[in-house]
Amino acid sequence: MSGAALGLEIVFVFFLALFLLHRYGDFKKQHRLVIIATLLAWYLCFLIVFILPLDVSTTIYNRCKLAVNSSPAESNGSYVTLAPSKQKCFKPWSYIPNGIMPIFWRVVYWTSQFLTWILLPFMQSYARSGGFSITGKIKTALIENAIYYGTYLLIFGAFLIYVAVNPNFNLQWNQLQTIGIAAANTWGLFLLVLLLGYGLVEIPRSHWNGAKRGYLLMKTYFKAAKLMTEKADAEENLEDIMEEVRKVSESIKYNHPLRKCVDTILKKCPTEYQERMGRNMDDYEDFDERQNSYPSEKSLVKLHKQVIYSVQRHRRTQVQWQILLEQAFYLEDVAKNETSATRQFIHTFHSQEPENKIVQYLYTPTVEWYWECLLRPWFYRVLAVVLATFSVIVVWSECTFFSTKPVLSLFAVFIQLAEKTYNYIYIEMACFLTIFFLSICVYSTVFRIRVFNYYYLASHHQTDAYSLLFSGMLFCRLTPPLCLNFLGLTHMDATISHKDTQPTAYTSIMGSMRVLSFIADGFYIYYPMLVVILCIATYFSLGTRCLNLLGFQQFMGDSEMTSDLIDEGKELIRRGK
Repeated sequence: MSGAALGLEIVFVFFLALFLLHRYGDFKKQHRLVIIATLLAWYLCFLIVFILPLDVSTTIYNRCKLAVNSSPAESNGSYVTLAPSKQKCFKPWSYIPNGIMPIFWRVVYWTSQFLTWILLPFMQSYARSGGFSITGKIKTALIENAIYYGTYLLIFGAFLIYVAVNPNFNLQWNQLQTIGIAAANTWGLFLLVLLLGYGLVEIPRSHWNGAKRGYLLMKTYFKAAKLMTEKADAEENLEDIMEEVRKVSESIKYNHPLRKCVDTILKKCPTEYQERMGRNMDDYEDFDERQNSYPSEKSLVKLHKQVIYSVQRHRRTQVQWQILLEQAFYLEDVAKNETSATRQFIHTFHSQEPENKIVQYLYTPTVEWYWECLLRPWFYRVLAVVLATFSVIVVWSECTFFSTKPVLSLFAVFIQLAEKTYNYIYIEMACFLTIFFLSICVYSTVFRIRVFNYYYLASHHQTDAYSLLFSGMLFCRLTPPLCLNFLGLTHMDATISHKDTQPTAYTSIMGSMRVLSFIADGFYIYYPMLVVILCIATYFSLGTRCLNLLGFQQFMGDSEMTSDLIDEGKELIRRGK
């Protein structure tokens, strides 16, 4: 089985990333380079999450071999081994031969860092550009990223100067790599704790509230009112942009030098607008070069950029509205069927998509009634309690993982207990569940982020290229510090455990953070404690209340504005029938 588990997980993770990208992106309409870059970014980040438990179990086995083959006081290279154990070391089922994991982690880590700091920011600007040629788009991307890359060089230079002027350090190439890794992980950890503090509270709470009768329906009504406002705004914005396109198209005739640019813009417009503008076009007319009313190429580039954004936003709100209508209709059916005497689920509107015959045979109206009206609320409550317990353990461990005598981090306690019996299955499952939960808390927060409708991940193939690239960039920056934080929680990181034992292959490629002691002994240890304050703020919905005060309507049960929007959404859903 040597290496087989690694190969299986590599294949499985690829299809997982491909499935998620297909759900959020549009393979047919979006540029292939955008799809490939986003897929690679997501794939590498998911690989780190899934493969790290195998690295942990392999490291524990290697430590056991060193302990058995060494005397109590014997040192093995730079690692001091433990006393020999009378117990035989059992090779884990997922054992990875020596030499594979360091190469694997180097390829995965440095490729993801190249994507997140160099390639993806450039591709973001390229995808957002309204240029009409590849050269023009590249030029725009380089100009936009000049300040971006300059900031990174400034931060890296500050770390470099700190090490260079310190007489205790003799700067070498591997230490230079460590400075770069430390700078990237510091930035990632800063954002990671902010996202983690929100997800640790909001995920259990959302499942608990989902079990309340009528809660999801009220929230759907609220979303309907907000989405209708956004939908109307998108339609109005599209009309204004199309009017500008019409004026430009009428002023720039077919033999004008800029007509090719106008035709490119027209191709990005919705079909009905293209037909309308085509009917209104006059026949071939000469243009007068002496006239000064023609728009410049720079203004056409700006208009092209506006057309791309407005069309994508309009299409997205239209699809989201149809999905929200179907969701509201279904939740209304659940509310009606709760009092059904026949205990059979009756739909007001049947799905337009044909159902799978096997699902239709097994998921009968009676089974659907018991699940939707009886079992699912209890399932959500139990799941919410389990998730809340995990959250409490994470918060406690984040605040106490620096303590090694006694060991207070519960994750470290669990792993060390399993390590004594070399229960590799338990070790890998515990590691995977912990990393998976931390990843869900962080990634789900990323998927919920909306920055003034400019960056927004929408399912059903409605995410634009810029948002896909931005999500890939965030994942590549957050995943390495997240996994490094996990190794600290479990005391598998020698920087935290203060033991000269063999490190994991993942830790070894990160280098010794002792090069920057104020980060290793300060920021990495004490900054994660901030998660407590963020969890408290999220629990009392301080962020939601602040946004509500600033005019960004949020779903709050005790707000009069929320009640008004719920009533408005209920009326909109009624009209949608």
